[in-house]
Amino acid sequence: MKTFNYFMVMLAISIITWSCSNNEISNEASVKTSMETGVIELSTSLNAIANSEGYQVLSISSINENTSSKVLSISPLVIDSTFSSIVLADIAGVWDYKAISYKKGPSMYMRYFTKTAVSDKMVLRLPEEKAKRPKILFQFTPTDTLLANNYVISLSKYDYKFNRFLGWDYKMASTINIKAVDAGALNIQSSSSKASGYKYASEFIFTDGNKINTSYSTGDTAISIYSISNAVKNLYEEKFTAIKTSTDNKHRERLYTLTVGDVKIVREPGKNGLDSAKVYLKGVLQLNSKVEIIDIVASTDPTDNSVIQKKRELKITFDDGTSKTMTELLGTSVDLIRQIFATLRQSTFAVDIVDAIAWDVYKNK
Repeated sequence: MKTFNYFMVMLAISIITWSCSNNEISNEASVKTSMETGVIELSTSLNAIANSEGYQVLSISSINENTSSKVLSISPLVIDSTFSSIVLADIAGVWDYKAISYKKGPSMYMRYFTKTAVSDKMVLRLPEEKAKRPKILFQFTPTDTLLANNYVISLSKYDYKFNRFLGWDYKMASTINIKAVDAGALNIQSSSSKASGYKYASEFIFTDGNKINTSYSTGDTAISIYSISNAVKNLYEEKFTAIKTSTDNKHRERLYTLTVGDVKIVREPGKNGLDSAKVYLKGVLQLNSKVEIIDIVASTDPTDNSVIQKKRELKITFDDGTSKTMTELLGTSVDLIRQIFATLRQSTFAVDIVDAIAWDVYKNK
């Protein structure tokens, strides 16, 4: 009997110890502490991105804001369903920045890129000085002959289908190297058609494993995504989905999620419209944390209601009763996130040069 009583006492002590231990783990892994940890990890990657050579590449402005080789530049054609195309094989080779004058009719012109070697990729080489000052890219001076072609854009994918009236489908995958040092990889996709609307996605992978990507699509289902990750995990993601039905000409929010580290906030439709947002920690629903979503900017056709676009704010009440907005939690990181995504969407320098050469090859082939 004494042995039995001793066993029961030890079992009770073990259960109490296990319960206390679990409570301590639960407290340590609260939504608030997890969110704060996620913000610190995010801030570390953001600072690394902002100080990287790859980000300096993204920050280079377009050659000309009014110049584009996309469909709008194509001469008027008879309306038909035939799509023209330019693929990687059409423009493959090594292209060096080397200004050469040539005569066409009574006038003299300059050609700035010359194909100098054969390659199964498109390798574009130009001086770093010209790349970082795009306004002088197509301005020749005698000292240009002294510049080294040490800024290299290598394309492993290029597929551009277009029709002036029906739209386009564009894909490009590239890596960028400056002075024999890799800066990162830029991938872009875009398309436009009456049936599917406009779609755009761009991604930049940095050499340290950090990655940023954004995508946006219109049409009956509009989706916008902003995502930042490191080599190990997703650090930040905001996704907004809106649907336009045949009976309603306006986009209506269908799903909204915002993730910071291990914390995910989700709002989706319920029986009486949009349910209040739910908070998940490592996939587990947290019953004691609440979220209020505030739309700052009213829109008649909302397709990108996000914190990134300054159209939305979230107020989170944690399980300890304290509250903070998402902007307060992110602190100075929120401005840097917005700047980084704006830069990614506007990073057209490499695209402009590649497209200019591709369009020249297409017109003269």
